[in-house]
Amino acid sequence: MSPAANRVTATLFAQVLGLILLVLALAEAINVGIVFSLPPPTPVFYTQSEITKALQGGLGTKPAANPLTVKIVKSPNLTANERPGFVRFRQALARDLGVDANRLVVATEVGSPDSYTFRVVRSAFRVVHNQLTQEGQAKEEGFLIAPFKLYLERPDGQWFEVSPARRQYLETWQQRILIWFGLSTLVVAPLCYLFARRLAKPFTLFGAAAERLGRDPNAPPLPLSAGGSVEIRVATAAFNEMQQRLRRYVEDRTSMVGAIAHDMRTPLTRLRFRVESAPDELRAKMTADIDQMEAMIAATLAFVRDTASEPQRSKLELSSLLESVTDDMAETGAHVTLETAERVVISADSLALRRLFSNLLENAVKFGGEARARLLLEDHAAVVEIDDDGPGVPEAEMERVFAPFYRREPSRNRKTGGIGLGLSVARSIARSHGGDLVLRNRPGGGLTARATLPV
Repeated sequence: MSPAANRVTATLFAQVLGLILLVLALAEAINVGIVFSLPPPTPVFYTQSEITKALQGGLGTKPAANPLTVKIVKSPNLTANERPGFVRFRQALARDLGVDANRLVVATEVGSPDSYTFRVVRSAFRVVHNQLTQEGQAKEEGFLIAPFKLYLERPDGQWFEVSPARRQYLETWQQRILIWFGLSTLVVAPLCYLFARRLAKPFTLFGAAAERLGRDPNAPPLPLSAGGSVEIRVATAAFNEMQQRLRRYVEDRTSMVGAIAHDMRTPLTRLRFRVESAPDELRAKMTADIDQMEAMIAATLAFVRDTASEPQRSKLELSSLLESVTDDMAETGAHVTLETAERVVISADSLALRRLFSNLLENAVKFGGEARARLLLEDHAAVVEIDDDGPGVPEAEMERVFAPFYRREPSRNRKTGGIGLGLSVARSIARSHGGDLVLRNRPGGGLTARATLPV
């Protein structure tokens, strides 16, 4: 990767950090706008006469939206506020109630204002209170601003506790703030969505590329997108390099196996000439062994040739291909039938799939006498099942039968046991298309070969 590309492309860490800082900046800007644009909340006033009536059992003059709650407690649970304004209020309230001022406790939050300290508030309230005075004369009285708790000692030693009732709904200023928060979320959410989608897109491409590589080792490499982060570009380059190494590794091993198989033909030819001088009782066995080795070499070379050739994949209708293979085998006298075939279109190498189905059908006919094929569509995958009525395979050998040149037939007779590459080649073809091939014994006897190919 060039230094210039590093300069113009931000790291994933920088992009995430930038998103967080941007969202925080927007949130703070919105909060500052809320603080400076909304009016301050209006304080709730409770006058001396309202508190007096509440303690005397009256309903008070405050509207129902701001009632007072009176209850009996064992002792005050807050410390009395001894500021001069609250002391004067307590003394005035004691005179109205006709009790000793020491039996009253006024408790407020730290820094809470009182009516005697804030003259402007008290004067404004006095104008309102003048309208409520029955005699029409001004009657200045103290008041408390919520929240507060006022305690009056009872003769039995317990205390009355007077406090503003808890509101059952939000204040107007609280509702406005919630609306602002909701609007700010709507403003920031699209930005976060677009950014998150941009960050997640390369990982989606990685998943698709890995799936493509599993189906086709010769799949095209991932493009080095200039819009991704540095980490993504580095990972893309590493992924493409890994794909090239895997392709070279497979090609080298395949070429090596093909070369070994080809070179083995020369000593086998010399052995065939030399066996003519062997005793008659050994000549037939030695000739059979040489024929078997030549057949194995020929099968290996055919497998290497098919693997090394560039696959020609195209859209094909799988049911037509399977029907063609079964018809060809039926014409040669094999008992092969196609029971069901749903219409499924996939992208695949038609020659390779023809070989896959031919190997499975030939195995079914060889060991079970007949083969019954089905083509189904399950979970976005084409499933080809081939049943036979043969002896089946022990569970312990279900995977071993896919090993190259492994044959369960103990006589090692090629007419009954084959070379041992049929199932190995079939599974290799299925997996090269992104699918798989498995075997399972049928409950009523026989074997089912199940090939899965992604649609």
